[in-house]
Amino acid sequence: MNRGPAMARRIALALVVIAVMLGPSAATLWVSTPSGSDVQARVTDLTHRYGVVLLGPGEIPPVLAMAVVATEDERFYTHRGIDSLGLARALLYDASNRCFCQGGSTITEQLVKDVYLGGSDRGYNKLVDAVLALKVERVLTKQQIMADYLSEITTGLNRRGVSAAACAYFQAPLQKLSLGQYALLAGVTQAPSLYDPTVDPDAAEQRRSEVLASMLSESYITPAQALVANEEPVLVTGTHPDPACTARA
Repeated sequence: MNRGPAMARRIALALVVIAVMLGPSAATLWVSTPSGSDVQARVTDLTHRYGVVLLGPGEIPPVLAMAVVATEDERFYTHRGIDSLGLARALLYDASNRCFCQGGSTITEQLVKDVYLGGSDRGYNKLVDAVLALKVERVLTKQQIMADYLSEITTGLNRRGVSAAACAYFQAPLQKLSLGQYALLAGVTQAPSLYDPTVDPDAAEQRRSEVLASMLSESYITPAQALVANEEPVLVTGTHPDPACTARA
């Protein structure tokens, strides 16, 4: 039985419901929330406070960006801050399962949550988060948003930023990692306390496999590349850190 048309109708209905519910408050939210023009200054301040490297758009390895998009936000390069289809699907899933299991947040929304909302997008903050994401996408390029997000995102217990994680887990700078290592970094951000390879290497390995499967599904990698990457060790130990890592420490 083909469930595609039925699912499409359910998603369309959910979008209509969302529009009706949020319509009256949308104008108020737009006026009452920050303009987003200071987002880059806020990101710079945040990374300084965390003591992590603020990456530029040209410093994000393309393979890492693909891994993050495939795992977290498959329509990142086409939406304008909010993924309406992803949000509707998440709402339908949550309603069907009577839980708040899927957030439907985009990469832009996750950046906004950390930069403007102190890491919380619960309740009313979820609406503010969505509005600010729309504003931020009018200020920053997609490449800058990705760089800012990966600079400050939690990547393990008491660790932030993919640069620090690359050195901690693989003894190498971000630009010198393998496909499997980029996939692990993309996966650990979803639940850092669970997928930190220094805490639970088995969980990290399973999560890496899921990221590689998503990349394969999106045709970012080939089956042969996924097979090789799945065979890589989860951590690199017993070697001296790359000088680039010690220089940034």
